[in-house]
Amino acid sequence: MPPREGRHAVWPDRIRAEVVAAVRAAGIEHPWAHQARAAEHALDGDSVVVATGTASGKSLAYLVPVLSALVEGAEAPNGRGATTLYLAPTKALAADQCRSVKELSHPLGHSVRAAVYDGDTPFEEREWIRQYGNYVLTNPDMLHRGILPSHPRWSSFLKSLKYVVIDECHTYRGVFGSHVAQVLRRLRRLCARYGASPVFLLASATAAEPAVAARRLTGVPVLEVADDASPRGELVFALWEPPLTELHGEKGAPVRRTATAEAADLLTDLTVQGVRSVAFVRSRRGAELISVISQERLAEVDRSLAGRVAAYRGGYLPEERRALEQALHSGELLGLAATNALELGIDISGLDAVVIAGYPGTRASLWQQAGRAGRSGQGALAVLVARDDPLDTFLVHHPEALFDQPVESTVLDPDNPYVLAPHLCAAAAELPLTDEDLELFGPAGESLLPQLEAAKLLRRRTRAWHWTRRERAADLTDIRGEGGRPVQVVETGTGRLLGTVDAGAAPSTVHEGAVHLHQGRTYLVRSLDLEDSVALVEEAAPPYSTVARDTTSISVLETDVEIPWGDGRLCYGSVEVTNQVVSYLRRRLITGEVLGETRLDLPPRTLRTRAVWWTVTEDQLDRARINPEILGGSLHAAEHASIGLLPLFATCDRWDIGGVSIPLHPDTLLPTVFVYDGHPGGAGFAERAFHTARTWLTATRQAIASCECDTGCPSCIQSPKCGNGNDPLHKRGAVRLLTVLLEGAPEEKETADEAPEQPPGDPADPSEAPPGP
Repeated sequence: MPPREGRHAVWPDRIRAEVVAAVRAAGIEHPWAHQARAAEHALDGDSVVVATGTASGKSLAYLVPVLSALVEGAEAPNGRGATTLYLAPTKALAADQCRSVKELSHPLGHSVRAAVYDGDTPFEEREWIRQYGNYVLTNPDMLHRGILPSHPRWSSFLKSLKYVVIDECHTYRGVFGSHVAQVLRRLRRLCARYGASPVFLLASATAAEPAVAARRLTGVPVLEVADDASPRGELVFALWEPPLTELHGEKGAPVRRTATAEAADLLTDLTVQGVRSVAFVRSRRGAELISVISQERLAEVDRSLAGRVAAYRGGYLPEERRALEQALHSGELLGLAATNALELGIDISGLDAVVIAGYPGTRASLWQQAGRAGRSGQGALAVLVARDDPLDTFLVHHPEALFDQPVESTVLDPDNPYVLAPHLCAAAAELPLTDEDLELFGPAGESLLPQLEAAKLLRRRTRAWHWTRRERAADLTDIRGEGGRPVQVVETGTGRLLGTVDAGAAPSTVHEGAVHLHQGRTYLVRSLDLEDSVALVEEAAPPYSTVARDTTSISVLETDVEIPWGDGRLCYGSVEVTNQVVSYLRRRLITGEVLGETRLDLPPRTLRTRAVWWTVTEDQLDRARINPEILGGSLHAAEHASIGLLPLFATCDRWDIGGVSIPLHPDTLLPTVFVYDGHPGGAGFAERAFHTARTWLTATRQAIASCECDTGCPSCIQSPKCGNGNDPLHKRGAVRLLTVLLEGAPEEKETADEAPEQPPGDPADPSEAPPGP
């Protein structure tokens, strides 16, 4: 990379030569055009986002300026010189990048002192990293809870901070992305107090409007490099719909073979042929189940092959994760069933095939997972195995919705008061918060401060706001929105800690009687103590899996905007949702056949969030030929299908959103369907649904009408998480109802212009809700 005139031209040519030599020693002979241009922007002091495909060498775009700065800084009088902070959304990615950086920088001697600093880092190593590390790899959670609150101990590192690398930046969306945006603003504030102004270097393989999203995330102007000059191997992409079985599910609906069983068969076949493969699955339990099924079938072929397949998911202990990562890198493992913990950026060299068990929720995640194969330029195979679900069925029959559409826009809202308030408290605890600081945190901050003072969280003294409590302000919020302290899963006989489960998901995943899978072993939950955050389990071998059922009610708090849709109305505003897990189903393994239902007694949870909802009038019902007997089922079916299709139009997952449908809602006094964000304060998903309502509901109607079933099935209107047991549902009524509703829908532009910027048959419809508010 030849030197050019600019602010970095004063750097010694010798340093650049050393770095380029180290890059070439790692087998990278010639930087591609996008890498060179991004590196030059960074060397000139400009923040930049590199938005090119998987395996396009994005890491080199930021490593050249970063390593150059570290080599130069090693010659500083204090030996510390410039420092770099690397942020990854997962621990696995940070560990993988640390390994790569150490290999790449080996020819540079001790100039680069890279180390991972996260919750798994031994305490005896942490002080060394604070004092001597100049390339610290961590995650936003540790930055929020560990580094920023302890900034005096990091003062030497922060005052020398030259670069902040944000890898896989497209993952910072929704509530999590909004929290990370405020964490980065707190970081910038502290750096400024120490006299530093770091350059931000962002990377993503799948981002729409990357510069806009990067600026919203960091709060600073960001240049974009998006033209990919890297060589690409051929990717063969297959869409796979499992066959129908002879079994029947709820209400006699036909049942397809599960995506889990199909993916396990594919992983088995690929392993037998010696093809290095990863099967991505949406749930931790699914990853364990695919691994178990594949191991059993491989043992029937060759007992030695069974040990070459394993599961990888969150909730494992640190030593288990590291051992699996090493086995995957070494080739000891041929096949892996993994959650999205392995989706992001990890260099799995030599991987030939990817099996994706169920649409992962966004096109961005789909291409990230498919891109794990073929990273060395060779041809690769990706297979999307459809679940028996409206969205998956729609996609395998409408491939243009995947291959002819760009990835979704990154949705995040740093001004969400539920997000901003705890970060203002955390900032005040780090350093007293002045009026000048409020510009950094956004316009909503000024109105929140009096509320925080009234709550006795902050107090104004002279010119600044101070944190008033003895506890840590950073503990006010969990930036991943997981709702409190994780629940520990403990084996009763031995007292051994098996892992953890997010607090919000615990009532639906480790309730009493739940089947819990860990490292290929099956356990039954004997008790769940939510107060002490402990679930006690014992090893067992039940011939079934479990699925929780819940009930949901909803009330309108405030209507921000209301738009006529013919006689009906489309609305957007604030709601309060009350959700309670009430029972669980036992389903036979492989076939999914329902064996029975067991009641549960768990406390309700309330959620204040944002929602989109639509109403219909008596005249519209008459035109749609909807009588009172089928009204509840028609609304319910339309609700389920619309939730299933929303991930095509908003950067969300079905499990991030919920819905309720009611024939006569007490707040609207009309038949109403609600779709809401499953996060406090909202996550932008319902707002996006409001903006694209005509297109979204048109696709919903088409998905129901085109399904080959007679009365409704999981491929169109049945939901896997319906608290009402998918009863009642009326397929044809839903189609007629949506047809009449859409006749009065305005053009989408009109809806967007007027939008703000920023059980059926029973008034308390349990319907479809996220795992927990």
